[in-house]
Amino acid sequence: MSVLFSDLLIPGWAEGSEAKIGLTDVTCMSGSGDEFTLPCHTADPELFFSEESVQIAIAKKMCGGCPMRSACLEGALSRAEPCGVWGGELFDAGQIIAAKRGVGRPRTRTLGESSTFDALSDELVQAS
Repeated sequence: MSVLFSDLLIPGWAEGSEAKIGLTDVTCMSGSGDEFTLPCHTADPELFFSEESVQIAIAKKMCGGCPMRSACLEGALSRAEPCGVWGGELFDAGQIIAAKRGVGRPRTRTLGESSTFDALSDELVQAS
């Protein structure tokens, strides 16, 4: 049996001005008959928590046409989701970020600077 974070019995979870929006509040569209046709319900859940930028872009695109996108984003912001794609946005440590930084050391030069390697890679791309 799995327990959703929103279903945990935390005193004051859904009360008062600081109330959090639970997952069941977002994903259970009562009366519509479409409770489990949301993209996040039909796709592999790992897609929404991937470390790879291609998979993150796919997850964001899947959220694009979702009827619950704005409610999902609002709920994720209220819960300060620690990671993943929620409402078409990427979260890290409870904040929306543009992209995840790859593993390894940061770049030593800005993206605008060119190098011999960049020139060679451009030539290889054009040749193929």
